[in-house]
Amino acid sequence: MDPFIVKAIQLLLSLSLLIVLHELGHFIPAKIFKTRVEKFFLFFDVKFALFKKKIGGTVYGIGWLPLGGYVKISGMIDESMDKEQMAKPPEPWEFRSKPAWQRLIIMLGGVTVNLVLGFLIYMMIMFVWGKNYVGPDEMPQGFAIAEEFKQYGFEDGDRVLQINEEDLQNSDDVNRYLFMRDVNSITVLRQSGEEEIIEVPENIGEQMWEQGVMLPFVPIQRAILDTVVAEQAAAKAGLKKGDSLISINNQEIGYWHTLGPVSEENKGKEIEIVFKRGDEIKSVMVTPDEDGKLGIAPRRDFVVKNQKYNLAESIKEGFNYGYWTLHDYVAQFKYVFTQKGATQLGGFGAIGGMFPDAWNWQQFWATTALISIILAFMNILPIPALDGGHVMFLLYEMVTGRKPNDKFMEVAQMIGFFILIALVLFANGNDVYRWLFE
Repeated sequence: MDPFIVKAIQLLLSLSLLIVLHELGHFIPAKIFKTRVEKFFLFFDVKFALFKKKIGGTVYGIGWLPLGGYVKISGMIDESMDKEQMAKPPEPWEFRSKPAWQRLIIMLGGVTVNLVLGFLIYMMIMFVWGKNYVGPDEMPQGFAIAEEFKQYGFEDGDRVLQINEEDLQNSDDVNRYLFMRDVNSITVLRQSGEEEIIEVPENIGEQMWEQGVMLPFVPIQRAILDTVVAEQAAAKAGLKKGDSLISINNQEIGYWHTLGPVSEENKGKEIEIVFKRGDEIKSVMVTPDEDGKLGIAPRRDFVVKNQKYNLAESIKEGFNYGYWTLHDYVAQFKYVFTQKGATQLGGFGAIGGMFPDAWNWQQFWATTALISIILAFMNILPIPALDGGHVMFLLYEMVTGRKPNDKFMEVAQMIGFFILIALVLFANGNDVYRWLFE
């Protein structure tokens, strides 16, 4: 099946699951507090719905516009902007008639479900599949170090043992730690067998962002092909799995990490690749795509280990993984407000790109858990029209004892709605721009 279709199906399934459970987070406490829910919809039913059925006092349905979902709660100023209902005297079963603490629980329900769901999925992943890792012993050739990081004392071939003098189980995590967490020192094992503690600047993450060096540590691997993607540049030129690359345009390709810069320099241009197949030395002419990609992946020169967990260990490890996933996402969120960060915002195309090309349940659930945690954080932001906006006004009411008037809430809701639409259009516009021009 075409990778695009596989990604699209996974995206639709994942978002449908997350949206329905998010809205249930509002629906269930509303029912518990005897608040009438008029509608429960997956996706938006602008003008018409693909399916709807009234059960009890609630219309359940599926809309045609896959930009989210909603529950319409009686007596609440929301995206429906039902001014006619709000002009009538409050009824006991309406949202506005309930105590502030009950309204707060109803509004926090969706975010809570998304957050808890993300943690539960990670716990399930740990129990079913365990956790893969590559320790320093499994990476004998160490890392190739970006030139910008050699000034701190790192050398090609270093193996990472500790961060902040605490053992690092998975060496591949070093780049993420540097960018998103407070790293003061890294303990490395030199090829000579000596250990050395290297101090790094406090703002190392900001430096990585500004310099565009997001992967300063890249595993050293031989340039032997393990994957050659069908219908892409390398496959069309005749390269095959097992071929060992020797040079590109007379530039020696000793290891895999030296391939990227050379390929990037020649994106869209025809290049000559010299390679070894068996005992023969051959050459082909290849044209990288406009992203500088050839459609190849290396044979791993390191061993990936897997750690299994029992049920109790899975709960602990899954919670820990979920916590740091949330922490890291919040930590890097500040970069969104930079000019560079704004251009890297993505919409549904970027989200779909997070899923694997071929169906893989482990990766599907891991991506779904990540999206669930991201949705929880984004929804709690204090923007009118989001759950966080309602929570902000409810907290104001609980602290001051004064409820914002309906006119103010209507205007705030409208402003928040337009902000969200603008952000959605901008993010998806970035996807289209990257697809067309990058």
